[in-house]
Parts: sequence; structure tokens; C-alpha cells
Amino acid sequence: MSSTADVESAALDLVEARIETVTPVRLAPGTHHFSTDELAELNRRFEHAPAGTIIRWAHETFGAGLCLTASMQDTVLIDLAVKVDPTIEVVFIDTGYHFPETLATAEAVRARYGLNLNIVSASVPLDDRWLDDPDGCCQVRKVQPLDQALAGKSAWLSGLRRDEASTRAAAPIVSRDRRGLVKVNPLAGWTHDDVAGYAADHDLIANPLLAEGFPSIGCWPCTRKVKDGEDARAGRWTGFAKTECGLHD
Repeated sequence: MSSTADVESAALDLVEARIETVTPVRLAPGTHHFSTDELAELNRRFEHAPAGTIIRWAHETFGAGLCLTASMQDTVLIDLAVKVDPTIEVVFIDTGYHFPETLATAEAVRARYGLNLNIVSASVPLDDRWLDDPDGCCQVRKVQPLDQALAGKSAWLSGLRRDEASTRAAAPIVSRDRRGLVKVNPLAGWTHDDVAGYAADHDLIANPLLAEGFPSIGCWPCTRKVKDGEDARAGRWTGFAKTECGLHD
């Protein structure tokens, strides 16, 4: 059976000749909301659709009101998105605590694609808040900058996947976030092997820390290598009852 990545590659090479066409849902000017029933229908229709089809729908539906958020862990979503819209805005949150490898990856990706890269940063100085208040640290260094970057947008693409952690196992493909924006997870149904396969087949740039035992890469104070048998996000916020940074709440 072909993997999701294999299907995606073939679909792109054949200019979607073998992809099921999904009619865009056109929003009236100034409206950015779907009803609960409409979201359920979109998720049903997209559950087995290639990521490229989902991204194309989002682009045709939201136009310049759509952006993409990237952690610079892998670059699969970026590669897929720029094939649909080379000018799509890519938001990268610089927390001030990124590994040097992550920052280098961001610059390498910008150079390869000529990205419309919007680097947003926290408005507070560096401190040690992460030592005893990781939730508060994530709030001011990740969540608030993302809120600012999404101001004026209608929708955003995220690389969130269901296989990353039990907390993400039921992630929908299309949802409405706490801001009222439409959030689209084109890779929700992809597995780690799908991502790795697509990256290898297309010679994509990847954060070198992935090959060093860091399957989930965040800020250096709160990220450790993962042990055998642990899930991909087990190396985040060790010692705290915390599994998410708040970006996907």
C-alpha cells in the first residue's frame, strides 16, 4: 500500500491528474467562519485527500488571508505550500531560546525557496522564567507573538500531526481556533515515516537535530533527547506536567 507521502509525490508530479477534485468553499467578503456542520463536512471530505489538495483549497478559499506557521523542525509543509503559492507568508516565531541549528535551518530554507518569511519575536527580554513557569514562558514567547502574526488573517496552515503525541491523536484537518480563525492541518494524517519519506524523496532541508535524537524540537532549555520507546514529544518540558506549548490550544 502506498504511503501518504508516495501519494502526495505522485499527485504533484502528475499535476493532480489523479487527485479527487474538491470544490473550494467560497467565503463572502469579510466572513471567515464555518458552522460546526460545515467543518464536519470538510473534515470528512479531506480525511483521505492529499495534503496538496487541502493546501490548494485553503489557498483558493482564503487567498492572502492565509499564512503558514513553521517551527523549522522539518520543511515538508513549506515545500508543499510553496508549490501551491510561492508567495505564501511563512511565520516563524523566534523565542530567543532556539537551538542554533533551528535558526540555521530557517535561513537555509529562506534561501532555498526565497520565502516570504515573517520572523516574529517576543516583546520581553530574555529571562529564566522557563525554570519554574514554562506555561508563562510559552505564553509570552510563543502564543502572544503568534497572536500578533495572525492579526488580520482568516486562516493558517499548521504542520501538526496526530501521531506526534496522544494529545494530538484526534486532531482535525480543519477547525476553528480560539481566535475564530480557520486552522488547517494538511499533514494531520501523516506518520513520521510519511514525513521522512517525502523529505528524502524531495531532498528537503531538515533540522540536523532530528538525526541526533530530537524528534520534537523546541527551545533549548526545555528540550531533551528522546529515549527508546518514548513518544516524539516526551523530550519536551521534562519535570513538568506539560505536553503542549499553547500554540495549538
